[in-house]
Amino acid sequence: MDNILAIFRIQDLRSKILFILGVFLVFRVMANVPIPGIDASRLRQFFESNQLFGLLNVFTGGALDNLSIAMLGLGPYITATIIMQLLTMVFPALERMYKEEGEAGRQRFTQYSRMLTVPFALVQGYGFLSLLSRQGVLDPLSPFAYVTSLLTITAGTLFLMFLGELITEKGIGNGISLLIFAGIVAEFPTSVQQLFSQFQGDPSRLPQLLLFFAMSLLIVAGVVFITEARRNIPVSYTKRIRGNRMYGGVSTYLPLNINPAGVIPIIFALSILTFPGMIASFFQGSGGVAGAIASSIQNFFANQWAYGILYFMLVAIFTYFYTAVTFDPKAISSNLQKSGGFVLGVRPGPSTAQFLSYILNRILLVGALFLGFIALMPSIVQGITGVFSFQFLVGGTSLLIVVSVVLETVKQIRAQLQMREYEI
Repeated sequence: MDNILAIFRIQDLRSKILFILGVFLVFRVMANVPIPGIDASRLRQFFESNQLFGLLNVFTGGALDNLSIAMLGLGPYITATIIMQLLTMVFPALERMYKEEGEAGRQRFTQYSRMLTVPFALVQGYGFLSLLSRQGVLDPLSPFAYVTSLLTITAGTLFLMFLGELITEKGIGNGISLLIFAGIVAEFPTSVQQLFSQFQGDPSRLPQLLLFFAMSLLIVAGVVFITEARRNIPVSYTKRIRGNRMYGGVSTYLPLNINPAGVIPIIFALSILTFPGMIASFFQGSGGVAGAIASSIQNFFANQWAYGILYFMLVAIFTYFYTAVTFDPKAISSNLQKSGGFVLGVRPGPSTAQFLSYILNRILLVGALFLGFIALMPSIVQGITGVFSFQFLVGGTSLLIVVSVVLETVKQIRAQLQMREYEI
């Protein structure tokens, strides 16, 4: 409570918190402004019967099942970022821009991701509108109304991307993550109501509900534990004399997180799984080879076992991939050597890089299995307890995002408070 009061006593921190809350308010207003021509009852039935689109609706904070101007959320921007990071492994020029050109290179890289967001938003928006029109959720649209709706939801995605970057620049934490967090938390009251509605008039199912909540608590505790877990590598610094002063001679450690990729691999995997379904929806019902391929893709994603295995594999693969992009053992080894540091019992230089890669690969196995397990946890809990679970309580992407964002935001707020205490 003292820390909370301290936040609002400091004008700079108070302004940042109020700015973030104001952006959240704008986001919620956008999520409840629908595009015209919606059949609300059919729309509700569609999302209740489709698990994948129901999960996507959680990320958009209900903007998708409202068919609002923000119905795509930040999905196209995330997909564009994934494609750009994949291209760094194909084009050396992009890799140099991202890793070697410093802040200016990363800004150019981000600008390319923004530009790529526009065609992805148009494609995904067209896919959603076409699919929902075939399902009878949308009234038949004239060509002008179709184009207008498509441009509107594309502009909504770009505006959300702008809001996220504003939070990153003027607020606290990562703006994109905070907007996704806001969308998930916004669905919390509705999800709780749906959960308890399963047990109305049926007291015999009370043990199932208690088992569900017990498993939920264990899963939340496990997610926090793994998110905060790290492998500390002891590092020592040699003594150096500069002028009349002696530097170094201290021992510290290099922390390697068990889950260094955070929630990004699950978001990547979900975006990749969504894209083929969008493409297949264009050709669903048409004849010829294209129609047959589209039907095969739809049938594949309808198979829960096939979808779950593919989801697990993609999460594990992206855990290794994203860590390889963001964590460079050679660069860390070189920086340690330049600053006079060394890992105890390991030679500086290539031997240190090889040692760090060995340790990283071992802990990444645990992190990848953990992320894959958490991604499938809602289906597992539902199978054990018989309770139709929602993502926020029993794991999955939603819980991991909420835990990661809350922990990171709390750390940044504490750092801001400590910095001002030192200034005082």
